[in-house]
Amino acid sequence: MESMRYRRMGNSDLVVSEIGYGCWPMGGEDFGAIDDAETARAVDRAIDSGVTLFDTAPAYSHGRAEEVLGNLLVGRRGNVIIVTKCGLHWDTDADPRPLRRDSSRASVLDGPGGLHASLRRLRTDYLDLWLVHWPDVSQPFDDVMAVLIEAKATGKVRHVGVSNFRPDQIATVSSLAPLVANQVGYNLFDRRWEQHSFADLRQRGIGVMAYGSLAHGLLSGTWTRETTLLSSDWRSRGMAFRQPLLTPENLRANLDVVDRLKAVASRMGASLPQLALAWVLREPIVSTALVGFRRPEEVDENLGALRVAFTGADLDEIDTIMAGASGQVDELPA
Repeated sequence: MESMRYRRMGNSDLVVSEIGYGCWPMGGEDFGAIDDAETARAVDRAIDSGVTLFDTAPAYSHGRAEEVLGNLLVGRRGNVIIVTKCGLHWDTDADPRPLRRDSSRASVLDGPGGLHASLRRLRTDYLDLWLVHWPDVSQPFDDVMAVLIEAKATGKVRHVGVSNFRPDQIATVSSLAPLVANQVGYNLFDRRWEQHSFADLRQRGIGVMAYGSLAHGLLSGTWTRETTLLSSDWRSRGMAFRQPLLTPENLRANLDVVDRLKAVASRMGASLPQLALAWVLREPIVSTALVGFRRPEEVDENLGALRVAFTGADLDEIDTIMAGASGQVDELPA
């Protein structure tokens, strides 16, 4: 197995594993059923393999993903970096419990998706990195940034950042708080943030946490033309953060693209997910590429990305293949 490598989060002193553990599937609501025993083994394998960063959020299965992670990290808190988020709220007595953006002080501190609830679920008294999950344009950014700064001053949070904030929004909030990260979607099928935001983030010394590194399963190497998703799986609706990559007509074309990428990976002595992760990590501003591991074997395979090296010709060939993708859009998710 490859030795883990580490990068700084932007210009901060926070050092994280290049491959991070994305915990969205861990809650069991949005990606179908999860085997908790397999998840536990995957977390063990990840930590043993040098993965330090674990990324979660209250919005992932209404807090259950945080609870599962908190239980699995008991006794190992000092060995990991926990990232969670705020700014998505739900009514606890509603059925169903739809999420809505709410970055008010009351919500981000004491709501079900707030800081104090996250600390309880994660069984910790501090967070290494706390992010605003999505921009809430109904509230002044000054207010939520002030809460981040206060939380940092109390020691409940060590570093602060945002997620899914566009360049104009970053220009505002970076003047209000010492942001170290912007977590955004980034993969071979989704280069919107690279095109619109990376240069600005690089200039500001803000690191990128890349989610969806395997294109939400499309680059996992396990999907076929017979793959079907449960209706409870958010991907079954065909949209991936406002890109219709997974609609039936686009999915057929994109699986053809995947087949061509597999051939490139095979020629390089790599698997498809290894190629996809290595491609994300080729970009220096990416501090960590997040992967939603379900089984320990996936940890082993994906860490093989760390030995993949591209030539200029390899990258040109990949760009040519990706020109055949369907369903890509230019507009950033908002």
